[in-house]
Amino acid sequence: MADVTEKETVVVGAGPGGYVAAIRAAELGQKVTIIEKEYMGGVCLNVGCVPSKALIQAGHRMHDAQDATTYGITTSDVKLDFSKTQAWKNEKVVQRMTSGVKMLLKKHKIEIIDGEAFLDNNNQLRVMAVGPRQFMDNGGGQTIKFKNLILATGSRPIEIKGFKFGGRVLDSTGLLNVKDLPKKLVVVGGGYIGTELAGAFANLGTEVTILEGTKQIVANFEKAMVSVVEKNLKKKGVKIVTNAMAQNAKDNGDSVDVTYEVDGKATTVNADYVMVSVGRKPNTDNFGLEMTDVKLTDRGLVETDKQGRTSVDNIFAIGDITAGPALAHKAFFQAKTAAGAISGEKTENDYLGVPAVCFTDPEMASVGITEAEAKEEKREIKVAKFPFAGNARAVSLDSMDGFVKLISDKNTGTILGGQVVGPSASDLISEISILVNCQLNAEDVALTIHPHPTLGEPIQEAADMLIGYPTHI
Repeated sequence: MADVTEKETVVVGAGPGGYVAAIRAAELGQKVTIIEKEYMGGVCLNVGCVPSKALIQAGHRMHDAQDATTYGITTSDVKLDFSKTQAWKNEKVVQRMTSGVKMLLKKHKIEIIDGEAFLDNNNQLRVMAVGPRQFMDNGGGQTIKFKNLILATGSRPIEIKGFKFGGRVLDSTGLLNVKDLPKKLVVVGGGYIGTELAGAFANLGTEVTILEGTKQIVANFEKAMVSVVEKNLKKKGVKIVTNAMAQNAKDNGDSVDVTYEVDGKATTVNADYVMVSVGRKPNTDNFGLEMTDVKLTDRGLVETDKQGRTSVDNIFAIGDITAGPALAHKAFFQAKTAAGAISGEKTENDYLGVPAVCFTDPEMASVGITEAEAKEEKREIKVAKFPFAGNARAVSLDSMDGFVKLISDKNTGTILGGQVVGPSASDLISEISILVNCQLNAEDVALTIHPHPTLGEPIQEAADMLIGYPTHI
């Protein structure tokens, strides 16, 4: 039997939740070991949110280069070398970010173990080597007795019947790493990932079809916001088919036939690739959780308290394997909470002000309560919506589609939530997140001077509307 090594705090998974938990725990004086079987930085940095945003940016540049006539600029002979685009994404973006994570872990004297963890009981795990990695500090094949454990094992794409991954049937990771730009692409699932990548490839010149099983793409956002995105996608030639039930994919070797049904009528479309993005499954299986007393929900998520503690006092869980939105920034927050709890701090997860962002074109973002949720809860609210068409900066950027919406309590004026669809929504939502988290009121916002001309002004303009003194509308 292998010798048993004793460790203080062990983190399983080096994604956004795991590496942040390790760093915060080390900052709080804990001796930390992190175990990662595949990607330093996790799916997000390697094959998820970061590389996808790189391709989205490349798509914006391509689209702008092809059509700048609004500004009196005529371009011609715009060409794309997709291999160079992929090299930039992988070498200048992904490698830079993952190397940065490795550096931060070393700076905080965190032990890195390259291998796959398997739990034996509530206090012990084994690490099995999975081959050499460029970030490897030491190998697997060891048994570890831990005082504290933080599980941050993430999630993986769901595979559906008739669409077995492989060949021309891809998950998001596969699509992000295709060597040649597809001429035609079918996207099954119009959620965050599907809609973002559909827009990115459309901007790069791909003919895209989105098949969505519900009545609306990106169903987590309100219809008024999604309508702005749909209009832009259709302008770029993207075909959006809603209430579509994907049936199967036939891989022809050099192309793929995708069959779907709408109202019982079957249609087949041919493409170079089909990407399936219908959701993700928590990685709570195949590493021995059943050997512990950790409890799972019927969806396979780990049950936790407000500090991320599981049904076992010394085991914590964060990120995609816990309830709530599968967002990297939620995992960041949970990571700090769990690390603090281990050190005896009175930390607590509060998801009221967790923003949701979709990097479509234009971007969409939401935080706090929505208008529909407020009505369902029978809350007395005031709603103000200011269009980007009335904002000088947006007009000068020729990005006038969309709006900023603020929702306040009718009696106190407290900002309860807000939504943005339009240019830089992903950045603007941070200010509204502060308003919601700090429970500031509309007058506080209205009296905060915002610089002119900027995209942030519509937030102040919406606040002016809430207090009854609209200026530029």
